[in-house]
Amino acid sequence: MSVKGDFTERLKGIQISSLDDDDEVEEVVEEEDDDSEEEDEPVTLGFLEKPKNSWSLLRQVFPSKAGGVPAWLDPINLPSGRSCFCDICEEPLQFLLQVYAPITENESAFHRALFVFMCPSMPCLLRDQHEQWKRSPEKPSRSVKVFRCQLPCSNHFYSSEPPRNNGTDKPSGLGVSLCNWCGTWKGDKVCSSCKRTKYCSHKHQVLHWRSGHKVDCQQLSLLHDSSSIASNTLWPEYEMINDDESEYDAEMFDDIISTHSLVSRNKMDDTMNSLLDSFEGNSDRKCWASFQQRIAKAPEQVLRYCRNASAKPLWSLSSGQPSVADIPNCSYCGGPSDFEFQILPQLLYYFGVKNDADSLDWATIVVYTCKASCEASMGYREEFPWVQLYPTSAA
Repeated sequence: MSVKGDFTERLKGIQISSLDDDDEVEEVVEEEDDDSEEEDEPVTLGFLEKPKNSWSLLRQVFPSKAGGVPAWLDPINLPSGRSCFCDICEEPLQFLLQVYAPITENESAFHRALFVFMCPSMPCLLRDQHEQWKRSPEKPSRSVKVFRCQLPCSNHFYSSEPPRNNGTDKPSGLGVSLCNWCGTWKGDKVCSSCKRTKYCSHKHQVLHWRSGHKVDCQQLSLLHDSSSIASNTLWPEYEMINDDESEYDAEMFDDIISTHSLVSRNKMDDTMNSLLDSFEGNSDRKCWASFQQRIAKAPEQVLRYCRNASAKPLWSLSSGQPSVADIPNCSYCGGPSDFEFQILPQLLYYFGVKNDADSLDWATIVVYTCKASCEASMGYREEFPWVQLYPTSAA
């Protein structure tokens, strides 16, 4: 079964339900009810593949993607200040993935994308997991951050006509200059020597200088500016494609998975079974078995998307789950925040992250967003991620 699709199919792949359901969610729900209710909701799965065209990840075709650099929806009013940095180690955050998730019945969200960034340091993620439990007025220190951006159909950046999906589409105007090291954040600092190379932070200026800009700087000042990205530490870049989970039958998924898959069934089984040794409680073991059975239908999935009012994440552990009270309301409009998607650890296989004790790892990262997707007076609004780690990581 192919999970490939053109732009129109990708756009329709993420179905947004009506927001008319105002039923309150009860604080305590039994695990069995969680599983049965979540299974009834249509889930869109995200898979990764290398882009076949040089233009398929450009912002004017509204991609979903992972790794590399973000394709900013609003290319001018980028997140700024402390938003761009890990609150724990104060290093610039690295781009993880973005999901194009329009809400067509909401005129202000005709184009809508969610961007996830994180610090690649596992110690910071361990701290993040504890910090996220803090409630207002305390402000948690986070190493994972999510930004929402949305635009009406008629806007300054893109045509109101659908992309032709052939590489000929052009955005309306250029965006702000980005950091020449990471290609991610606004380059508001300029090299004092060549006056051309720009950086998002002093840290990235130092890294670029040490990696060769010290030699190239004078030549660059006499020639032209370079738009290339100097960093070689970004995660590999992939296009994200969608498919409905209902298309994956447990009895046929062996035929779906290529023998050259990065995340083979045997590899996933070995990883998942080895984790059982660290689970002390029966509730964690039961939850893990249910999680493993569900994921095994399509073991290469890296993302699960379901923006329905009653949708719930697929938790791998019973411990470390937030209560309703742990999920803050939207910090802009004050309305409730609902589950929208979750990121699975399979993504780390694609990124080539080693399975070392101090390597980056998570059980799942769950993203909650403003239920109303409130209209932004600024380019990007911050949403709430919840990190669940394995017991061995959280110890």
